[in-house]
Amino acid sequence: MFTFLENHGIWINRLIVEVVSLFAAYKLKKREFIIPLIKAAEILKERVGGRLHKMIRYLRLFSNISNWWLYLAVKMGITAKDPLLFKTANQIRIEVHRRLLHEFKEIFMENCYALGLTSGVPNFPTVIDIGANVGFFSLFAASHFPGARIFAYEPVAKNFHQLIRNRDLNPNVAMTCVQKAVYAYSGKLKLELDPYGFAGETILDSDICERFTTSARVINDTTNPSTTIQVPCISLPDLLDVHGISICHLLKIDCEGAEYDILYNCPKVYLDRVEQIAMEVHRGPTPDRTIEGLSQFLTSCGFHTRRIDHMLYTRH
Repeated sequence: MFTFLENHGIWINRLIVEVVSLFAAYKLKKREFIIPLIKAAEILKERVGGRLHKMIRYLRLFSNISNWWLYLAVKMGITAKDPLLFKTANQIRIEVHRRLLHEFKEIFMENCYALGLTSGVPNFPTVIDIGANVGFFSLFAASHFPGARIFAYEPVAKNFHQLIRNRDLNPNVAMTCVQKAVYAYSGKLKLELDPYGFAGETILDSDICERFTTSARVINDTTNPSTTIQVPCISLPDLLDVHGISICHLLKIDCEGAEYDILYNCPKVYLDRVEQIAMEVHRGPTPDRTIEGLSQFLTSCGFHTRRIDHMLYTRH
């Protein structure tokens, strides 16, 4: 059977589209079948490669988003709305500007930060979101972990304003937003903003701070002052102490290479307060600034690690 699937990839892809379309019609009435179907599809995907990837993404969309048809309307060019307002099954509201639709898909359709977690997250957990951007993961956590207490850190002004907007759309979510970077120390640092927009468009220096960005990295010099900003920062130990966090049940990190500085400079006594980590790892110039080096370090601190592509997941 699997040989047949491998040899008929084009037809399988077309069949997937048809199956997804039919499945969508039954979504609201057949919700209890979605999660087992996702798990079965993921098992099959391991045997036939990535050809079930699209089907799994749509199944997650149906599972995570109650007004999933809005995404299909965007994809088919039926609506020109911008921003878009998505809702989860438990009425978490997510405002998504079209420029950030890819990031929305990564979290709610690719399931990138939850995919490799090997331990459950309890009810009423404490979640820290480092590099919160506009709050997609924070709201994912709010929709999946009942009673979550969320601390979202984002240094870039434009992103932060949208983060606040998404928080305010959900007044029942316990979400604290802080306009700071998280780094090796507390104080100030310089960030270089990506001078290129989405699809490679060049952004004028005068406009760079007025755009959403998913790529702001720490720099030590100022090669181009017009694309750099100075922001306040806080260390992970100080963050835990300031908020009185004795146990962080899930720490999410996406900070364009600063993950090494944050974790390597965090004493073990503070890392012991973290139960699980889900992070995107950005390769650096030295062996210790690689996913292998970071995994080895965290293992030495008592974590069990799991890698999926450029994502690293750990648990105590």
